[in-house]
Amino acid sequence: MRLRRGCAAAAAVGVFAGPVLAGTAYGAAAIPLPPPSPPPASASADTGFRPLTPAVVAQLDAAVRRVMREAAVPGVTVGLWAPGKGSYVKSFGVADKATGAPMRVPLHVRIGSETKTFTVTALLRQVDRGRAALDDPIGKYVTGVPNGDRITLRQLAGMRSGLFNYSLDADFDKRFLADPNQPFSPRELLDYSFRHGPQFEPGARFDYSNTNLILLGLVVEKLTGRPLHEVIARDVLAPAGLRSTSFPTNAALPAPYAHGYTDQTSSGRTEDATGWNPSWAWAAGAMVSDLDDLRSWARTLATGTLLKPATQAERLKTTPMGVPGAGYGLGIFDVQGWIGHNGSIPGYQVLAVHLPQAGATMVIVLNTDSGHDGQEPSTLFGQAVTEIVTPAHVYPGHKQLSPRTG
Repeated sequence: MRLRRGCAAAAAVGVFAGPVLAGTAYGAAAIPLPPPSPPPASASADTGFRPLTPAVVAQLDAAVRRVMREAAVPGVTVGLWAPGKGSYVKSFGVADKATGAPMRVPLHVRIGSETKTFTVTALLRQVDRGRAALDDPIGKYVTGVPNGDRITLRQLAGMRSGLFNYSLDADFDKRFLADPNQPFSPRELLDYSFRHGPQFEPGARFDYSNTNLILLGLVVEKLTGRPLHEVIARDVLAPAGLRSTSFPTNAALPAPYAHGYTDQTSSGRTEDATGWNPSWAWAAGAMVSDLDDLRSWARTLATGTLLKPATQAERLKTTPMGVPGAGYGLGIFDVQGWIGHNGSIPGYQVLAVHLPQAGATMVIVLNTDSGHDGQEPSTLFGQAVTEIVTPAHVYPGHKQLSPRTG
């Protein structure tokens, strides 16, 4: 959900548009990495995932440290799990630059546009209960939406509504950077969007917009009669067994947490954004989690265990995003076979994806959203790691397509 760079999905690997606050976007690989070693004969022809032998682990260590050094990332944790191939879970660098405290697995971080996957799941569970239909117009639930009689819930979840991304509005950006601790209401966020009018006809094309998720959050609240954070806690987090994930209603982070650092500041200098208020991202990017919960959620999301099979099938129908080998479904993307989402918000980025054919999961958590030569650092890590372990399914770096929140 990045403010200036983009949200997590718009660019497949970096789709959050708006202040980097809540999302990310794919970024072209800017860090030169040596060509990956060819997979040995033992490399899984069946799943495409290389066994995590000591030699492969050494390659991963070197690649992570290289990206970390060149992109000036304070701290990162990388997790890989593949049945029959082993696991790789390591933290590098620091969680707090002031004290030098090391990055560790259990630390909470803000997850930016990964929040979108939870909001859309909450909506789809209402669809499964017959309380809404994907082809309902948004105007049935929220008044005052441009083209509200023609934009459907499906188009909102699939980033094809044509509504302007509020986090790209110059006045919003100015207000946020003037005081990152101030609260925003969902209606205020929509006002920043609607002043611009529709960008194109509903369904005409893909365009990552945080506005879509703010609207879907309001739909969930109307359908349930409960605040969104309560719905997600009871209807998504509890049945998914996620105990370290939360939807905050203030700026506090649950302990233990990693400090987050951003250059999305009024001065342009890097600052500690740990306590910045995430209300501006709300249903599009305000949530908090940790590595272990994201590992579990990536598999749950990709396999659809919380949804009826037919609903999950609708979710996984992707449309092109303008990134080779990538498509966007309903609050989810498929990039070279990796299914999931990424997130970016000032101070933090995450990538949580699952490769069904190998039963493999990759989660990357880092405590900065500051880019390197215009690229999202989470994407650079994802590309470096997959070039080694899944050379036939490389999570690619691309020019960022979305603004800072994603």
